[in-house]
Amino acid sequence: MTANKHKIINDPVYGFINIPKSELYDLIQSPCVQRLRRIKQLGLSNLVYPGAEHTRFSHSVGAMYLMSQALDVLRGKGEDISEKEYSASLQAILLHDVGHAPFSHCLETFFFSCSHEDLSLQFMKDLGVDDIVLDIFADRYKKRFLHELVSSQVDTDRLDYLTRDSFFTGVSEGVIGTERILKMFSVHNDELVIDEKGIYSIEKFIISRRLMYWQVYMHKTVVGADCLLHNILKRAKFLSENKKLFTEKYPITPHLVYFLEKGTASIEDKQALEHYLLLDDTDIWSSIKTWTLHEDSILSLLSKKLVCRDLGHLTIRSEKFSEDELEQKRFNLQKRYGGKFTMKETEDYFSSSNELHNRAYSFDDRKINILYKDGQIKEIYEASDQLDKNFLSKYIKKFYYFEI
Repeated sequence: MTANKHKIINDPVYGFINIPKSELYDLIQSPCVQRLRRIKQLGLSNLVYPGAEHTRFSHSVGAMYLMSQALDVLRGKGEDISEKEYSASLQAILLHDVGHAPFSHCLETFFFSCSHEDLSLQFMKDLGVDDIVLDIFADRYKKRFLHELVSSQVDTDRLDYLTRDSFFTGVSEGVIGTERILKMFSVHNDELVIDEKGIYSIEKFIISRRLMYWQVYMHKTVVGADCLLHNILKRAKFLSENKKLFTEKYPITPHLVYFLEKGTASIEDKQALEHYLLLDDTDIWSSIKTWTLHEDSILSLLSKKLVCRDLGHLTIRSEKFSEDELEQKRFNLQKRYGGKFTMKETEDYFSSSNELHNRAYSFDDRKINILYKDGQIKEIYEASDQLDKNFLSKYIKKFYYFEI
């Protein structure tokens, strides 16, 4: 019997989401997409916001829903979008995150030397989707506005993750007028633009995104948890390279073992890609729980701290930490541990220093253009009476020091 592929998904953010095409249902049922159920959208942010348990799967389905709404709006305004282009655009946004690592952005470069977008494109090819899907995703298709709905400065990806992340964290600063923004979409000279009436909604969207970065995505405790997780895996990789991880005594999944033994992989490594598709948050968590009992004192201590949410301390400031400051901090930290660890071990596994940065708007990226009734086009900073060029171009950089 042929399965009924006309399904609906009850989403807590948008309500009932219709799966309009059988090919979309088949993709949703693929192991590649189902894996996203086991990868949290916000990584370790649930250690700060207990409700942030949503997954890359729910985000991908939500973005697909917003894409369908956007395409319907554009069709209603007379834009010629064929059924093939409609379906391909939905497939492109549904699959846009299949390349994400466990814990999402936290481990972006740990497993592969390329971006998750490159991995997503590779997995799309492996899934055998039509070339038009690949072209829309990679910005090679003749109707460039379809790619802009997938990836631009105001796309269905960003509209969903701001709405969804705000919903599940309870951070009201991220609430945006998603439905109104979608209604304001238009196309002019093959570019996605915003109708004049949507200026205020776009202003709120830009400000909300900036606030969400500092309040959620770069929250100091989340950054500290990310540092701790990185240092745990760094230690595990070191022990693996020196034949001291003892996976027989402290068993972990073969998919994680592969990367700990082989190191960061190339996208050309087909075996690595196969292991990666079977790797998710559960592999990492189960390993860390096992490592709390490991005989290596560094690995076991760090693992216990993450499991018990003993996340250390992170200092953020506007000025860069000098090498003398960092050296003194590490010396004090080593002293606090009673000299149990060497200075290099203290630096490598019990402390981290780096920078955080964010910009509300990028003038190097696709512009957010406003379309006026007389056909005139203005970039958002020219159209807005709140967001001038100085505000939008301001590049905020902060520096942090983390110790556990």
